[in-house]
Amino acid sequence: MSGNDEGLEKSALLLLTLGPDDAAEVLKHLGPKEVQKLGLAMASLPAQSRTRVETIIDELESHFEKGAPIEASEEHIRDMLTKALGDDRAGHIIARILHGSDTAGIESLKWMDAATAADLIKNEHPQIIATILVHLEFDQAGEILKQFTERLRNDVILRIATLDGVQPIALKELNEALTRMLSGTASVKKAAMGGVRHAAEILNFVGAAAETAVLDNVREYDPDLAQKILDEMFVFENILDIDDRGVQVLLREIQSDSLVVALKGAAPELREKIFKNMSQRAAEMLREDLESKGPVRLSEVEAEQKEILKTVRRLAEEGQIMLGGKGSEDAFV
Repeated sequence: MSGNDEGLEKSALLLLTLGPDDAAEVLKHLGPKEVQKLGLAMASLPAQSRTRVETIIDELESHFEKGAPIEASEEHIRDMLTKALGDDRAGHIIARILHGSDTAGIESLKWMDAATAADLIKNEHPQIIATILVHLEFDQAGEILKQFTERLRNDVILRIATLDGVQPIALKELNEALTRMLSGTASVKKAAMGGVRHAAEILNFVGAAAETAVLDNVREYDPDLAQKILDEMFVFENILDIDDRGVQVLLREIQSDSLVVALKGAAPELREKIFKNMSQRAAEMLREDLESKGPVRLSEVEAEQKEILKTVRRLAEEGQIMLGGKGSEDAFV
C-alpha cells in the first residue's frame, strides 16, 4: 500500500470513530474532491480491530466499544455527509459513494491531468463527452474543454447547456466509452446534472477567449439560451456586485499574495472596492504591493482569480455572502 493510500485509510478510519456530528465538523472544512475520496474510502473500509484503531490515535478510545470492530454503515456515512454539506450538496456525493457504480467509469478521469483526460475522450460522441464533463468538477471540465478544437468545444457546451438530467442509459454509454462496468439498474432515477447553470460554471474556467467563442456559437443557435448562460456566469469582475459586508468576509479568506496577483488584472473600480473594505493600513500596504509588483503573466493572474472565485462560490454556498451579479440574486446560493 502506498503512503497516500495508507494515509487515506487512516483518515477514513479516524472519521468513522467519531460520531456523525463531530465527523461532519471535520468534513465541512474539506473540498468536494476530498469529501468524495474519503467517503469512498469509508464505504469500502473492512472491519478494523481495536488494536488497529489505537495505533492511529489513542485518545479516541472512548468513542468505540472495547474490543469491537468498527464498521462503516450506509446510514452512518449518509448522516455524516448530510450534516456536513446539507441535503442538496450531499445528494450527488452520497449517490456516487453509496450507489456510485453508475459513474465508476469516470472516477479515474478525476485524477488525470486535463490533457490526458481530453485525449482519452475527445473522439467520443459529443453527447457522451457532455455527459462525462457534467460529472467532473467545474474547473477540471473547463480545463478539458480548452484542449478540444473550437468546433468540438462549442458542440459540447451547447449539449451541456441543453442537457436535462442524465438518464441511466446515458450513464451506461458513458461507462462503456471508458471500458468500465455499470452495475446500476434501469430503474435508477435520472441524476439532476447538466443545464444552463452547469454550462455556465464550466465556462467560468475556460478562459476569456474560449468563453467568448463558445457563447458566440451558442448565440447563433439560440440567443435566449446564450443570454441565460451569460446571466448565470460569475467572473472576477462581478465581485463588484457583492455588497461591502460580503467583500469583507471574502477578504478574510484570501491570502494577500494571491490578492496582489489577482488584482494586477483587475479594473480600477474593483481595486477601489477592495481598498474601501480594508483597514486604512491594510489598503495602503496593498497599494504599495501592487505598485512594486513587477509584470505578471496573464496565466498567473487568471489562476489566482480562479482560486479566489472558488472561495467566492464556497462562501455563497455556505450562505456567508450573497452574490448579486448579472443573474438573479440567489443564482449561486
